[in-house]
Amino acid sequence: MTGISSQERYINLSTRKKDGSYVNTPVWFAREGDTNKYYVYSLRNVGKVKRIRNFPEVKVGICTYSGKPKGGWFYAKAALVDEPDSADVAYSCLRKKYGIKFQIGDLLSWIKGTYYQRQVIRFSILEN
Repeated sequence: MTGISSQERYINLSTRKKDGSYVNTPVWFAREGDTNKYYVYSLRNVGKVKRIRNFPEVKVGICTYSGKPKGGWFYAKAALVDEPDSADVAYSCLRKKYGIKFQIGDLLSWIKGTYYQRQVIRFSILEN
């Protein structure tokens, strides 16, 4: 199966704008076991979420923390996750992968009041 190794720390999530150009955003990600389900999260009211709502076809590729590509792109199909059970699975995968760093992020999000403004995004890599 084609995929991105769970050993990687960051991916660029590249979302399409109405003019056809793409916007790259470096994000944390987690894969659900050996499946083709990957999860990222963001705030609900940001551009990438709006772009996914309009164009669920995205590109993903491994990168550095600053977004510098470390390899090629994979085409993927993204979906906004609104079901609580699926969001719980996503957060469980992310917490397991990033450990204390993710927990600190959770705490800071609580303090800032943005914890409940999060949006989980699931994507699956398309076979070439």
